[in-house]
Amino acid sequence: MNSHRLIPVVLLAAAAGTLLTACSSTAPTPELTQPRELIVYPTPPDTPRIQFLTRYSTSADIEPERRRSIWESIAGEDDSANEEKQIVKPYGVAMAQGRIYVCDTGAIAVDIIDIPAQSLSRFQPRSFGKLSKPLGCFADESDGSLFVADADRQQVVVYGNDGSYRASFGERESIRPSAVFVVGDSIFAADLNGQRVAVYARSDQRLLGFIPADTTDPAARLFAPTNLFVTNDHVYVTDFGSFQVKIYDRNGRFVRTLGRYGSGLGQFVRPKGVAVDRNSNVYVVDAGFENVQVFDAEGKLLMFFGGPYEGPGDLYLPAGITIDYENVDLFRHLVHPGFQLKYLVLVTSQYGPDKVNVYGFIGPEETPSHAP
Repeated sequence: MNSHRLIPVVLLAAAAGTLLTACSSTAPTPELTQPRELIVYPTPPDTPRIQFLTRYSTSADIEPERRRSIWESIAGEDDSANEEKQIVKPYGVAMAQGRIYVCDTGAIAVDIIDIPAQSLSRFQPRSFGKLSKPLGCFADESDGSLFVADADRQQVVVYGNDGSYRASFGERESIRPSAVFVVGDSIFAADLNGQRVAVYARSDQRLLGFIPADTTDPAARLFAPTNLFVTNDHVYVTDFGSFQVKIYDRNGRFVRTLGRYGSGLGQFVRPKGVAVDRNSNVYVVDAGFENVQVFDAEGKLLMFFGGPYEGPGDLYLPAGITIDYENVDLFRHLVHPGFQLKYLVLVTSQYGPDKVNVYGFIGPEETPSHAP
């Protein structure tokens, strides 16, 4: 047991719904992607809200095993195409159209986990689209476009659904992007060089402005913006330099902060990825605690999950996080009977055996009404 592991997970806000009782095995699914035991947070008798569903680290976790035919063996055909592919050192993560995109700083590539196709491939474009240090990414569910924040290129690079190079921008502002997020016709890029978030028009990559809008307000200042998440109303920025998540409106006006430096509940020591669900609950990855803390819209700590790596469901120097509502059908078969899957939470670990953990936000199944 790690000495710095936090206390056992408990729900800090009042839990609603039916309590989970006896646990049985999960629904049938391919053996390589099925946890050997049911892992939920918080643990019974509290009502579970997060279930660890599966993890991806190598091609063996997603691709069906292929056996060489006797003719291939006799002919001595090259078997390199069947060699196991590994995610090396992931940071940012995104999901769209059944694909999980992982910024792999160790491989200098974007690893693509295609769930329907049961494949793991490595995207290493050349020429104008060549990557140098991909840290953050965003995938558009509507058209499959991929946006990559490349810190060493000092650009955001845009690719089409087929992997073709579309555009790159940011060099005029000398940005060093560590994260990118797209909402509507606006592209938001966290800029480590400028200690700000740069905002561009998606249609023509024209610079629209910077966040924070007021650089004279000490509370609004960013020191090391590493990760971000944007909703219809707010921009959430992880400021590694102040050990906080800073929240702005879409016009760049400062709203408030979330968390502060410390080793207690609701505090941060190495905040990284941030994501927000449709109920304005905020998920914050802490690479020091090696967990994810969940806050409500008012900033009250609700729960946390993960923890220093000891087995499935735990994290090992976690970095990126994203929330996905559009691809839940691909993982419903992994949810414990009696619960329904509301949305997915994906978290990367830069080290350890489990590089991409997939969790599900779950709730008790609703009992159909039999009223006349």
